Amino acid sequence: MLDSQDVRLGKVMQGINEQNVARWLLSNIERVEAPFSYELIAGGHSNLTYSVTDAKGRRLVLRRPPLGHVLESAHDMGREHKIISALFGKGVPVAETFGLCSDTDVNEAPFYIMDFVDGPVLHDAEQAKLLDTGERTTLSADVVRVLAGLHQLEPDQVGLGDLGRKEAYLARQQKRWTKQWEASKTHDVPEMEETMRLLSQNMPEQVGASVVHGDYRLGNMIVDSGRLAAVLDWELCTLGDPLADVGYLLNSWTQPGEHELDVIPTAVGGFASREEICEMYVEQTGRDLSEINYYRAFSHWRLAAIGQGVYKRYLVGAMGEGRDMDLEQQKNGVTMRAKAALDLLI
Repeated sequence: MLDSQDVRLGKVMQGINEQNVARWLLSNIERVEAPFSYELIAGGHSNLTYSVTDAKGRRLVLRRPPLGHVLESAHDMGREHKIISALFGKGVPVAETFGLCSDTDVNEAPFYIMDFVDGPVLHDAEQAKLLDTGERTTLSADVVRVLAGLHQLEPDQVGLGDLGRKEAYLARQQKRWTKQWEASKTHDVPEMEETMRLLSQNMPEQVGASVVHGDYRLGNMIVDSGRLAAVLDWELCTLGDPLADVGYLLNSWTQPGEHELDVIPTAVGGFASREEICEMYVEQTGRDLSEINYYRAFSHWRLAAIGQGVYKRYLVGAMGEGRDMDLEQQKNGVTMRAKAALDLLI
């Protein structure tokens, strides 16, 4: 029997029913003690991530969907929990999961709990500067090694064979993100429409199927002394064409001097070049990257669709307290992504 002291509240945290969540934690997670404190972790623009600290200082992570109206297919907590649980201990660094709550009476939305992995996430160039040249080189190799390892896993053997259809990945993805673009659309972006047409017209044949992360970049990785400690944000993971992950990574892997005001981590120099990333991936997987520009264009277009969803959620206030955003900048970013995609296809 839990008394009121066991579940006493700290400060009110939007998106967390502190009393209900505390009761659930005490009933379902081993070796935790009330009271709990919660902190919204900055950096994500989709599912909400909270740091949970118990009375003894043990730290966990709670993930839940955004507040308010969301596109259900993009925020399936059970699916994300299943993926991370299946990959733990399989050579892909992920946090250990401890429990999934599907009862919406507890916190108004499903959530899951995983271990807290300590270390910085390289969100920008300033954080990347904290790594010395040797660490940047090592991290570059780790990023490719982990991606190649993920793509070489047999989905059925790790319990993810039912994650999605293995064939026609690009066609399915284009259908999905076209649908979500239409659902989140607030204004016309002609480049999006033209890119959709060219992606359909020039779609390459898929060779093989793998577990695909869907958002594989330094901003979704925890780093420890220049090594890749954990890959985060698996909400877009599915089965399909592994080259989509490669194209996405290359788009996020800005070269020094490429953009005048670039704040992407790799822009500081010392990281492997795009060409070296491709060479390492080919060496480790044997896959053909001759059509990688198509996958880069697809990645830009998909990010534009995702960015539009983020823009609309912030516009209607669904991302929680304290999550300020320059809405005009976000809106312009959608157009810039669409133009970048189109440039790679024409």
